[in-house]
Amino acid sequence: MPGSILGNAVRRVEDPELLAGRGTFVDNHRIEGTLHAIFVRSPFAHARITNIDTSLACQAPGVVAVLTSADLSDSPVPPFAQVNAVCARRPLAFEKVRYVGEQVALVLAETRAQAVDAAELVDVDYDELPVAADVDTALEPGAPLQFEELGTNIAIGLRDVDDSDPLVGADHLVRVRMENQRIATAPIEGHAILAQPTGDGLTAWVATQQPHLARDLIATYTGLDPEKVRVITPHVGGAFGGKAGIGAEHAAVVAAALRLGRPVKWTETRSEAMLSMHGRGQVQYAELGLDTDGRILGLRLRVLGDCGAYAGFGGALAVGPSYLMAQGPYVIPELRYDSVGVLTNTTPVGAFRGAGRPEAAALLERLMDLAADEVGLLPEELRRRNLVAPDAFPFATHTGATYDVGDYDLPLREAMRIADVDGARAEQQRRRQTGAVRQLGIGIAVYVEITGFGGSEFGSVQIDADGGATVMAGTSAHGQGHATSFSMIVADQLGIPMDRIRYVQSDTALVRSGGGTGGSRSLQLGGNAVGKAAAEVHDKALQIAATMLETDAADVVIDGDAFVVRGVPAARVEWPALAAYAHEHEGGLGSDTDFTQHGATFPFGAHVAIVEVDTETGRTTPIRHIAVDDCGTVLNPLIVAGQQHGGAVQGISQALWEQFVYDAQGNPLTSTFADYAMPTAADTITLEVSNTETPTPLNPLGAKGIGESATIGSTPAVQNAVVDAVRHLGVRHVDLPCTPQRVWRAIQQAADGTAPDLWREPPAVFADLPRRGLDAPAEGGAEI
Repeated sequence: MPGSILGNAVRRVEDPELLAGRGTFVDNHRIEGTLHAIFVRSPFAHARITNIDTSLACQAPGVVAVLTSADLSDSPVPPFAQVNAVCARRPLAFEKVRYVGEQVALVLAETRAQAVDAAELVDVDYDELPVAADVDTALEPGAPLQFEELGTNIAIGLRDVDDSDPLVGADHLVRVRMENQRIATAPIEGHAILAQPTGDGLTAWVATQQPHLARDLIATYTGLDPEKVRVITPHVGGAFGGKAGIGAEHAAVVAAALRLGRPVKWTETRSEAMLSMHGRGQVQYAELGLDTDGRILGLRLRVLGDCGAYAGFGGALAVGPSYLMAQGPYVIPELRYDSVGVLTNTTPVGAFRGAGRPEAAALLERLMDLAADEVGLLPEELRRRNLVAPDAFPFATHTGATYDVGDYDLPLREAMRIADVDGARAEQQRRRQTGAVRQLGIGIAVYVEITGFGGSEFGSVQIDADGGATVMAGTSAHGQGHATSFSMIVADQLGIPMDRIRYVQSDTALVRSGGGTGGSRSLQLGGNAVGKAAAEVHDKALQIAATMLETDAADVVIDGDAFVVRGVPAARVEWPALAAYAHEHEGGLGSDTDFTQHGATFPFGAHVAIVEVDTETGRTTPIRHIAVDDCGTVLNPLIVAGQQHGGAVQGISQALWEQFVYDAQGNPLTSTFADYAMPTAADTITLEVSNTETPTPLNPLGAKGIGESATIGSTPAVQNAVVDAVRHLGVRHVDLPCTPQRVWRAIQQAADGTAPDLWREPPAVFADLPRRGLDAPAEGGAEI
């Protein structure tokens, strides 16, 4: 953007405070008289609570109270997204527990150490119940039920309105059952809340992605007037979808604070966080039909989403976002999609970076590689024969999405050029011919995703009396760089230096309204809201400057940080003088406004992964990863690259390392970093990230989301690369994550002819589901 700060790499203004240790997180806050909360948690995945004896704990030093479900109201905790009303959850377990780690009692003491000691004295009697720890078990006839009153472990489910076979007439058919594994969200900071009663209200410091939503959910649970509830979100140590709204523990802490009339603080330990924030978790049955030229004729998908306990909304992502993006970037004449959200005796599943869209892309891109192998085409050629053409936009999909704008082959061409795929394939062929132990694999993925989701957001620009500016937005940054990006927008429009712009966010008493941060919505909604407010301030400032300069507003322009009369540079007034005049004569200068975007935006991109696979051990080593992501207009390349780096590493990690595992009794087997394979800096590589720019027409900035894009493209690219490395050995598929054990076993099974079939028939449950948009949902189920 010539002559503008926009489009340039600007260092984040947030970083010095964090790097110098001046950041303030919830646990840093100290209030006189604060009680410390510790939860007593269930060691069983499914059990009836027969008795809770708190007498010894209540007598322990420093203990003020020990609360159980009987001490709190029977009101359920209002969820971030309700999947099934029958599966309502209370702050503390009532009558029975449904997963390991569920909170049963709450100990409140003068110090945290005292609360920890007293929690050991709470004696809970359980009668163990049978467990359904995975979706297949939970759907078996006679499976143990989480909610007997529901009569099933299906929390929600919908089937396609069209029962006809979309694969009729296909010359080639590929079918695969695959898993998109459950992973731990694992932000650097777990959940945290400090709740302080304030007479007839409450102030809560909460580590959340949506302060205003958290306020509303607290008000709903407590019955307080929302105006009497103030939520402040200080610095947040990551979220990735895991800190949406509030959770059951937050409600318990709030209830305790109001009951005791004292501030109460709870900060989640790492062990607790590993059992509280999970994402992904789908079993996918996919069938793709193609003609002799490799053009798609039809696609049939049947997907099981793991809700975990209490109908965690992450399981319903299979019914919502995964369905919405099931067509991906391709022209697919016939599409059928059935899906079920299944209750299991595991941690409730929520969102993780991408929330249903990465699952859809991983499914589709793996299927495309299998189809390319079946038809005998290069992976990129098969994709190109089926991509939506650039002149087809806006493009309406079978699932109800309308893609705004795109050129899906553009990033694919660029990614393949940067990767030198032809050169990599030549090296791959050399290694195959020599029988090298370390084989090379090249994987490709093309994706489109949905961001923003439309709607409105608040933005404010207020000129301070000294000529600086205070900027506010209803988004809530926790690492995304809003203070930098939004200040750039204001500086560009008003000429105020960035070091004189102060950014305020995440306090419901100061920021009028807000949708928070999630779904890569912040720049396209919050940024445009700030831009709209700045434009309104600009026009008001021109009028004031014209008055001061005794000229017409049409003749006044901004020149740097001053207002000048066009053609008369000596006639000027600088921002401090104009601001002082406005505060003295106009009652101030500023604008509070809302920006509305009519519809979602659809970023897209292509990733190429190059890996080495040791055929003797199955170990995969990433060699290169090229990400070309199109997020529309790039406001700050430095911030965009940072989002690409973080997203790609998380996506690569899902492809190769991370998986949260339970045994058949619902016991977590990977609940610490000793056995959960979280990558370190030593495991990652230098990422080669770049962008194409296809601005959206839906907002003035032309911006789409970027926060989740690289996560979506990277996982299938790496999975495809792993399979490609050993494809010549007869391996056709390796499920996520592509661990050394799985890869080695696949090589051995291919060699001895014992490789399992890629397909098995899905469970019969899909046939009985209500039809999308036609039938009423099952009991308690939400409309999605």
